[in-house]
Amino acid sequence: MIHKIKALHDNGQGLSVRAISKQLSISRNTVRKYLRLSEEAIQGQQSDPSRSKKLDDYRSYLVYLLGEFPKLSAVKVARKLRTKYGSIPASDRSLRRYIQQLRQEVAVAQVRYFEPIIDDVAGVQCQVDPGELRGVRVGDQEVTLHFVVFVLSFSRLMYVGLSFQPLDTQAFIQLHDEAFRYFGGITEECVYDQTKLVVIKEQYREIEANQRFYQYATTAGFRIHACEGYDPQSKGKVEAGVKYVKQDCFYGEHFTCQQAVRDHLQNWLDEVANRREHGTTGQIPHTVFMAEERTQLKPYLAPSSLRQPSAIETRRADKTGLISYQANKYSVPLAWQQSQVGVMQQEGRLVITDLNTGETLAEHTLCLEKGRIIKNNNHYRDREARVAQLETEISQMLGKALGQTLCQQIRRSEPRVVKDQLVALKSILAHLEPEDRKLLVQLAERPGITAGKIKRYLEAERQARSKGRYPDHGLPEATSANHVDLSAYQRLGQSSGQEVTHGAA
Repeated sequence: MIHKIKALHDNGQGLSVRAISKQLSISRNTVRKYLRLSEEAIQGQQSDPSRSKKLDDYRSYLVYLLGEFPKLSAVKVARKLRTKYGSIPASDRSLRRYIQQLRQEVAVAQVRYFEPIIDDVAGVQCQVDPGELRGVRVGDQEVTLHFVVFVLSFSRLMYVGLSFQPLDTQAFIQLHDEAFRYFGGITEECVYDQTKLVVIKEQYREIEANQRFYQYATTAGFRIHACEGYDPQSKGKVEAGVKYVKQDCFYGEHFTCQQAVRDHLQNWLDEVANRREHGTTGQIPHTVFMAEERTQLKPYLAPSSLRQPSAIETRRADKTGLISYQANKYSVPLAWQQSQVGVMQQEGRLVITDLNTGETLAEHTLCLEKGRIIKNNNHYRDREARVAQLETEISQMLGKALGQTLCQQIRRSEPRVVKDQLVALKSILAHLEPEDRKLLVQLAERPGITAGKIKRYLEAERQARSKGRYPDHGLPEATSANHVDLSAYQRLGQSSGQEVTHGAA
């Protein structure tokens, strides 16, 4: 350490005290202390046997622990040391520094070994890795983006294939087709980890490939190279690419629709990812690709059996909001009745899209029968518009302040069936008596209030009034102006069963 400090300082010609302190993670006072010492003084200190450290007595045990378990943290090493020897004559900080020094001095077994990678040859290898990013804002909802990153090992040119549905073998093949068309050719081999999209299983490094993908690779003309399990460094170029796509392309972005996501990704590839100076090679991927690798790629001839993702069929919805597909009819949202829409099959589902933006409008499970009508009831009702209309009508019946408060309380209590609750409340209010209003004011402040409870409280209030219990205002005489004691009403009867709830209508 002392020699490092002296060398870095170089008699004032090298680094400053502050820079040495930061680089070696030691205090500036320590740096100044050793810079003031002469070579003779340093040699005298190092030859002094009294400089042995207190933790040297435990060195053999610490070396054993680090050799057998190289991933042990300093905290756990300290815990093991105290368990074995009891209290030790050093602080936690001193122990951590001692262990850090031991790690540098003692050869410990690594979990795995690394070898330098020889520079790649142009047109030989493409590294491929799928990824996903959750919580991306598209419109008014959060979605999960599924993507596959393709990186040419020589030039580092990148392509990213995007899907809004989880990847299956067909989608994986389609994204390969997009990538090879983007590159203008194929490499001799593609490197993958052991995803089920490529490798079904491995034993003794004997690989059983996904037959559908293997057939595509054989027909297209490239070799499949599967990495050993849990060996991400074998395709480190694309591993870094997945992180780069997540953090630099998608993170922190908000998109209006699915087509906006695709446009942003394409622009990012063309203007940012492939035009930047690469951190490892120090060169611009697009420039290297055009100058040295493009001509080395093999021609790509897409298999005739490969259906292009752009080949979306069109259908026209009728006045009832239904489209015909394979002898069945499927519903579309209200706004797209009598309009042209796109349809395509994905993973046993029928996906209906907007032809202009590519945004998904609806999804239905494909029906294997004939002559059936498959409907989503939400396509035929504007639920929020109906709820807003009911809230307006209730506010007109009770007054704006009381009506809004009561509706908001019901929204909190029964958010899934709020429309049904408001319909019931409107019916109850249609038979409201003038004396009931004060009780409603109190009920509007009660958490958990529902239309059913309001009805029961009103009936109990009216029954009490009919017997002359509360002739003035229908409330207990001892009740304060700000609170109603409703406990007496609970004795008048219990519900015969649960209230009926159902999905959005």
